[in-house]
Amino acid sequence: MDLQLKMIAFALLVLQVSSSARAQSGVFDISKYGGAPNGDITQALTNAWKDACASANPSKIVIPTGTYHLKQLELKGPCLAPIEFQVHGTILAPQDPNQFDGEAQWIKFSYINFFTLSGGGTFDGQGAIAWNDNNCEETKICKKLSMNFGFGFLNNTIIRDITSKDSKNFHVNVLGCNNITFTNFNAIAPGDSPNTDGIHIGRSTGVYITDTNIATGDDCISLGDGSREVNVLNVKCGPGHGISVGSLGKYQEEEPVEGLSVKNCLLNNTDNGVRIKTWPDTPGTITVTDMHFEGIKMINVRNPIIIDQEYCPWSQCTKKNPSKIKISKVSFKNITGTSGTPEGAVLLCSSGVPCEDVTLADIDLTFNGTVASAKLSNVIKPIIQGKSLLLNSTTTG
Repeated sequence: MDLQLKMIAFALLVLQVSSSARAQSGVFDISKYGGAPNGDITQALTNAWKDACASANPSKIVIPTGTYHLKQLELKGPCLAPIEFQVHGTILAPQDPNQFDGEAQWIKFSYINFFTLSGGGTFDGQGAIAWNDNNCEETKICKKLSMNFGFGFLNNTIIRDITSKDSKNFHVNVLGCNNITFTNFNAIAPGDSPNTDGIHIGRSTGVYITDTNIATGDDCISLGDGSREVNVLNVKCGPGHGISVGSLGKYQEEEPVEGLSVKNCLLNNTDNGVRIKTWPDTPGTITVTDMHFEGIKMINVRNPIIIDQEYCPWSQCTKKNPSKIKISKVSFKNITGTSGTPEGAVLLCSSGVPCEDVTLADIDLTFNGTVASAKLSNVIKPIIQGKSLLLNSTTTG
């Protein structure tokens, strides 16, 4: 079943649940639990969640318009029926990073079936103070900071019409989820904010990201190990580091990554475009397969197309031995626009396990008005179709 059919089926299921909810749901407004604008709603939300989660009928928690303060909190299931968390206002995190357990997220939703987060509201992580104290690249000080959202072990979930602003770390961490959709979701932070990835996915199956805008200081979307059936459609990315698979291979216990589709996306003034990155000289031996990038517009992207199997930031490893991660069945099709460097595509694969079944088709990238070049290393019999950077390329391996 393709992406559109899957999303239609899921939408029908959600409409069915929503219709049931409208007919018989309970509405749990935090104002009825003592939650008021400009106040701390941590306890009010905790109590409202407890009641809503215990409801045998579909329920809805409502945060009205206004500005609220919220401490670090986990909202946990399982719940007895579908539950919606509807936020119309702005929720502020504590500014002081010392008020957080950096191993957890600011607000975490876990172990819930049929969960919806909606309402047009904003979750503001107020991360600026924390960013100044977390400069890994220059000072090697890498304090563990909390992310805005954690979605853990959820089944059949929609996050729609929500903004995540100025997270101290990643905006969103998706872990152990099945069938989770982000639509009209916004993740926003300054381009120089460190480690503020938009959506990070790990060990999850059936992730759909559509009609979404991500402007941050790191990867717009990143896939960790165990990511399967991830579909990215109509996403605007920039500033940031692009859309990335990895980094992978650093640890022995990692799981394979398979089934990524990135279509009809715009990357504007990002450091990278679409990228797969793995560590060299590390124990991981997983496979990365069925990665497909198509219909992507690049505007002044420094490195539009990358496979980097020698990824080693801040000299945390050596390149004495090649990466053990096998990459195969990868396609880059109909990728157009402008590159910020002369090389529009760099596919630097492992000399130990070269890339296989790699296709480049209709790649039309320019640098300063001239055709951008491509460099390929350790790619076995790449397939070249239509207009391509490779007409002006250097190929090795």
